[in-house]
Amino acid sequence: MSTVAIIPARGGSKGISRKNVMDFCGHPLIAWTIAAASGCPAIGGVYVSTDSDEIAAVARRYGAGVIERPAEISGDRSTSESALLHACEEIARRTACRPDRVVFLQATSPLRESVELDGALAKFEAENLDSLFAASQPEDMLFWTRSGDRLTSVNYDYTSRQRRQEMAEDAALLIETGSFYITQTNLLERTQNRLGGRMGVWPVAFWKSFEIDSLAGHELCAMLMRQHQLDRHPPVVKLQ
Repeated sequence: MSTVAIIPARGGSKGISRKNVMDFCGHPLIAWTIAAASGCPAIGGVYVSTDSDEIAAVARRYGAGVIERPAEISGDRSTSESALLHACEEIARRTACRPDRVVFLQATSPLRESVELDGALAKFEAENLDSLFAASQPEDMLFWTRSGDRLTSVNYDYTSRQRRQEMAEDAALLIETGSFYITQTNLLERTQNRLGGRMGVWPVAFWKSFEIDSLAGHELCAMLMRQHQLDRHPPVVKLQ
């Protein structure tokens, strides 16, 4: 089966200016995601979908193909699915081969490794899944929901409070990290949704669930990147 990685990356950013190309541990932020996808043997091609000439230049420099995203699907209200579908159409036009599976990676989630993508794709195939998402479990967190004046405990029963070890065993609460998704192209086209059908989960450590949407998030992710030595294999410039 043919598998491609698609990294949507718009030029506009409300939180941090030029977020996708800002320096992160010595390289443009998006370069780390390109490197993670490029390092996965099961991925046949890595593409960045963007409306920005600057992001496109960085993507090419680090070895990714570039899909020029039309303005009508590049606005604040545009969905990631619209970018994925457009990219699949463009890849099929260029290569005369429609990808069977899409690995959708978020450029603002640099705390990931190629081996995770490789393992997730192996699980995807072995379990005959239609879609999969990366998820972590909250560590020692007690969640509540509030609806009007009503409060409800989510991952434990406050009327019969257990020890944390017991609550951890019973809890099935997952955090969808947004780091990466795997989707059958047929499902994506049919439902215009990255998730559906027979779904699976690839578990990641809680510290890998953080992403960069603010300067504080940038500092935290950089610290975690270095602390866990994910920067030991930096992105490689392919095009001078």
